[in-house]
Amino acid sequence: MIGGFVGSVPSIIAVIISYIKRGSARGSWAASHYRWQIRTFWFALLWLLVAVLLIVTLVGAAVGLGLLVIVTVWLIYRIGRGWLRLFDKRPVYV
Repeated sequence: MIGGFVGSVPSIIAVIISYIKRGSARGSWAASHYRWQIRTFWFALLWLLVAVLLIVTLVGAAVGLGLLVIVTVWLIYRIGRGWLRLFDKRPVYV
């Protein structure tokens, strides 16, 4: 699920590469893709931690599981939108 994706070694490497490459892409359409990837990673990680905290503390196990589903769908959307814009060589933010 989302924890396996966001916490995986490839996604951590990808966010590091995005941080490194974003400076050289400044002012181009690719810069928005690096920003998009970085924000996607950190927001997904934040909501993953909130969901896990809810599940582990049993305060809102059902809410936490629901949040995991929502974040997974959101993550699929973000990845799909980013790829579609990348293939067209267009910035993500319009």
